[in-house]
Amino acid sequence: MIERLIAWSYRNRGIVLLLVGVSAVGGVLAMRAVPLDAIPDLTDPQVIIFTRWMKPPEVVENQVSYPIVTALLGAPRVKSVRAFSDMGFSYVYVIFEEGTDLYWARSRVVEYLQKIRGTLPVDAKVEIGPDATGIGWVFQYALVDRSGRNSLADLRATQDWYLRYALQATPGVAEVAAVGGFPRAYLVEVNPNALASYGVTLDGVVSAVRQSSNEVGGRLLEIAGAEFMVRGAGYVRSAADLETVAVGTDGKGTPIRLSQVAKVTVGPDIRRGAADLDGQGEAVGGIVIMRLGENALRVIDRVKARLE
Repeated sequence: MIERLIAWSYRNRGIVLLLVGVSAVGGVLAMRAVPLDAIPDLTDPQVIIFTRWMKPPEVVENQVSYPIVTALLGAPRVKSVRAFSDMGFSYVYVIFEEGTDLYWARSRVVEYLQKIRGTLPVDAKVEIGPDATGIGWVFQYALVDRSGRNSLADLRATQDWYLRYALQATPGVAEVAAVGGFPRAYLVEVNPNALASYGVTLDGVVSAVRQSSNEVGGRLLEIAGAEFMVRGAGYVRSAADLETVAVGTDGKGTPIRLSQVAKVTVGPDIRRGAADLDGQGEAVGGIVIMRLGENALRVIDRVKARLE
């Protein structure tokens, strides 16, 4: 058999060379099209449900994690459901059968979450994770200011409000996470003696601050043939805006301002971690998560081009 194949190839050298050329071109095209990744993604389709609710772990487990887990156990093609409850957080991992389309699985999870949304706490914030897997971490960068003119809070603000959105719009990127630095927040330091003096409760202060940053719209007024839109502008843009928030009234109906019972400053929020770069101190970093099924090499090239 082998002798006849060699003899046929010798007599038809042109056909053999043509087949070799076609195979070589096909191999080059296949190499350029195949997704390239450092670690093959062999994980099962998985959807992560993240819930933020500032309560103790036992309460989060009973009122958030348990209802979500029991509801998703009956979802189609679900292999297992795992939950983890922490102080103020709940993570539910829904593992689907192998071969399940990830976006079909995500739509089923959203569908079942809508069924039980009324049974969850009103102030619990439920969201599903990005359409990526645990090995989708393909790129990491750091923001460094050697001149020292920008603090860690300034660099974190640049990451959160500029770089994050620019990179997240890059094709193939599912999420851009931040690490390190100091997230900015308004800090309200309440004076207990002032609260007792004015007869204001702490819950009243919290409620007033929560409702202060808001805008409302009214109706249209027609005056002299022209329409005027009535609206109330109330977005908080600085600490001074918060200081003017009314937290109550005295016996004569005079508003009690937040500045009279508390001190408002701009400072760092509670940090959940820190980052170090080359042992030279803290830095602000970003982690780019690749969307499932994308070509890691091409996504990295797009991210680098976007950063430039």
